[in-house]
Amino acid sequence: MLKFSKSFDWFLLFIAFCILSAGILILASVSTAFSQEKVGNPYYFLKSQIVKGVIPGLILAIFAFGIKLNFLKKFSLILLIVNLILMGLVFLPNLGIKRLGAVRWLDLGLISLQPSEFLKLTSILYFSAWLSNKEKRGEKESLIAFLLICVFIGVFLVLQPDISTLGIIIMISILMYFVAGNPLWHSFLMIVGGGLLGLLIIRFKPYRLNRILAFLNPEKYSTTIGYQIKQALMAVGSGGLTGLGLGMSRQKFGFLPQSISDSIFAIFAEETGFIGCSILILLFLFLFWRGFRIAKNSKDEFSKLLAFGITSWIMLQTLINIGSITKLLPLMGVPLPLVSYGGSALVSELIGVGILLNVSKL
Repeated sequence: MLKFSKSFDWFLLFIAFCILSAGILILASVSTAFSQEKVGNPYYFLKSQIVKGVIPGLILAIFAFGIKLNFLKKFSLILLIVNLILMGLVFLPNLGIKRLGAVRWLDLGLISLQPSEFLKLTSILYFSAWLSNKEKRGEKESLIAFLLICVFIGVFLVLQPDISTLGIIIMISILMYFVAGNPLWHSFLMIVGGGLLGLLIIRFKPYRLNRILAFLNPEKYSTTIGYQIKQALMAVGSGGLTGLGLGMSRQKFGFLPQSISDSIFAIFAEETGFIGCSILILLFLFLFWRGFRIAKNSKDEFSKLLAFGITSWIMLQTLINIGSITKLLPLMGVPLPLVSYGGSALVSELIGVGILLNVSKL
């Protein structure tokens, strides 16, 4: 089942290591004040990220690197079903954890798990396997079946609710569907339908509409629904060219919400400035380049779609996170890959990198 090779994309490994190291470094700087305030231990969240995210993520990434891709293809449906079962378990009273009005976490005793973070990866695995066998189906059958699968997955995310994850999965799946060689009008139809569905979802939940209003006019709502984006922009702007220095952020002291997770890029910008942000963004661009290059050079359709899907996932989350913090997009509550605090997100992302390195083997 496991097969290791000396020949793989070392440059991708180096880039991922640099981004992960930058994430640990900035979390060490950002989380001290927050940790002290919340639990009385300045290193609590840093230790938690390493113990629950970095260590298990690296172990599973090594496993993902060594596993045979045919094994992943064969068991992709089973992995997706198991993930959806875990998604359903969050609604059980003794297992589900409710935070900020959403039920997205499982209490497993020693650890808590967010199944929706792994759903991004398992859905990519399944769609890669399913789309690589498209010759067995007609165009109409492929479109209908694909839409039904997306709707089935979407129901679990809407019920939690986790609309940000739903949006990311839908965008990735449409891109994969197009890259698999299906007609362009299919993708166009899905984009239009997804857009209309998104409008309905926003229309029936006021807090989602508030994010749009805060995006359009943050100054008007600077003390209410636009508070987070205003504080984030202040953090980014105050960093200047070279930043205030590591550990010198002012916004992390209770001013900027979600400073260790969704808003961590703003603190990074405040402490390292334009130069630091440029280096981090450049690292992500290199990662995207290597990922898409691996997809292009893949030896079979499944490997190509798998590499493309994982790279698109990391790219979309990066663009959405940085775009939200810099007011290019509305706030969506999406973590910055390999950087933001969150064990489940980091573990799933490291597994994704491990699979990318696996595909890159010659």
